[in-house]
Amino acid sequence: MFGLGFPELIVILIIVILIFGAGRISEIGGALGKGIKSFKKSIKEPDEIDVTPTKNDKDKEKTV
Repeated sequence: MFGLGFPELIVILIIVILIFGAGRISEIGGALGKGIKSFKKSIKEPDEIDVTPTKNDKDKEKTV
């Protein structure tokens, strides 16, 4: 994993706690989790088809 061992991860965690604070980390984690969940949901769902008539479609109906 990029050559990171356990001691390096502990140092990174301590720096993150010092920068953001312990309370803020839970908010960041929750927002990150929601974002990943939303991303996975959007990948699994089929694309929606927009059936709203456009201006060109309205003009074609008038001429027919």
